[in-house]
Amino acid sequence: MSNNDNFSNSHLNDLDEGELSKSELKRQMHGLLELGVRLTKLNKDQLEKLQLDDRLHSAIEEFHRIKSHGAQKRHLQFVGKILRTEDTEKIEHDLGTYEAGHQAHTQTFHKLEVWRDRLIAEGNSALQNYIEEHPTADVQHLRQLIRNSKKEQELGKPPASARKLFKYLREVAGA
Repeated sequence: MSNNDNFSNSHLNDLDEGELSKSELKRQMHGLLELGVRLTKLNKDQLEKLQLDDRLHSAIEEFHRIKSHGAQKRHLQFVGKILRTEDTEKIEHDLGTYEAGHQAHTQTFHKLEVWRDRLIAEGNSALQNYIEEHPTADVQHLRQLIRNSKKEQELGKPPASARKLFKYLREVAGA
């Protein structure tokens, strides 16, 4: 047995159950910084929906006004410091709910884009598949939009009809 063994045991005994180790504190601070980064990626309207504390909300708005990368990094540390006094579980939950909804919305739009591209590229075969999935769609109107979109592509014109087709697909999907 060396003196190092005695030191390790006495050091472990010094940590009460209520105290956190230095490593655990660092992990918690990094978690708060990550939450701060996620919050700073939101725009003004999205922040309003989260109903954050005024001090935290002001700090995040200030972050957006700062242009220098180094200053942003320092200010992010300040946002993390403010988060220490906040109910981070509620913020995490609200932010997770928002991000999940945003992700679902993005996936829906992606599916609609794929349908639009398929309808323009494949024509009637894709239209039949689409009608099977969405029986309420107006087939005649869809055919007209598809035909106009193909014509625009062939002539190298801006995709106005493709946008109209996407808009109609979005209406049918209810997105």
